[in-house]
Amino acid sequence: MSEAVGFLGLGALGSPIAANLLSARHKLVVWNRTPAKADALVAQGAKRAERPADAVSPGGGVISLLWDDASVECVVAGDGFLDRLGEGGVHVSMSTLSPEGSQAIAALHARSGSQFVEAPIFGRPEAAAARQLWIPCAGPREAKARVWPLFEAIGAQHVFDLGEDIGAATTAKLVGNFLIIAAGAALTEGLSLVRQQGFDAQATLDMLTQTLFPSPIYQNYGRMIAAGNAPPAGQSAIPQKDLGLFAQTARAASSPAPLSAFLLDLVRSRA
Repeated sequence: MSEAVGFLGLGALGSPIAANLLSARHKLVVWNRTPAKADALVAQGAKRAERPADAVSPGGGVISLLWDDASVECVVAGDGFLDRLGEGGVHVSMSTLSPEGSQAIAALHARSGSQFVEAPIFGRPEAAAARQLWIPCAGPREAKARVWPLFEAIGAQHVFDLGEDIGAATTAKLVGNFLIIAAGAALTEGLSLVRQQGFDAQATLDMLTQTLFPSPIYQNYGRMIAAGNAPPAGQSAIPQKDLGLFAQTARAASSPAPLSAFLLDLVRSRA
């Protein structure tokens, strides 16, 4: 992709990802609702856009990493965005959305002749900086082929192609986040019991994560919990938002989800 890449959303995850694009020598135009968050990237060579449409090159590519369905739809339906993206343009959404929201946004693109690829991200900001992200993606085959090099440039250690049906990647992300939140709750409760008994939480965690649960989630989150360095419950709005999306999607699909309902109540009680 020889033209400049647009990047919308410079939060804790968006900023290191955009920086990776710059270090990979992509021309970059950035936009954020709070303009000052773009200052560091502009100092490194990015161009600042005054509005989302100004980050778009006609027929080019733009990446968004925003909060929810409403924020992405507001940008896409905003003044000049789809007109400027135009025929052949590709919008890659790396936000955690509902499948229904993602499909509605894809339909807006289809009516304008542009294409939409969903590619939500698994990884914390430090994983983005270390280029250790995991990305499920879905969308038109030719659009994915066009933006695939950007996935490597932003720091993906692996990209999982889940097909052309919009909603597949966002569903995978919601399931993944549900499992992460469930694992965090289980680790917190289990290691609390170990400590209350007066035993070594880290030694217990090491045994479990080297045998029954050799998973990066159990290892990394468990290490923080065992050391007392995990963020306080309710500090982040992300678990409540993502569990809510999971529960909403489950209801729409008539899929039983009692555990997610319990976890959502638990997260809300700690907010």
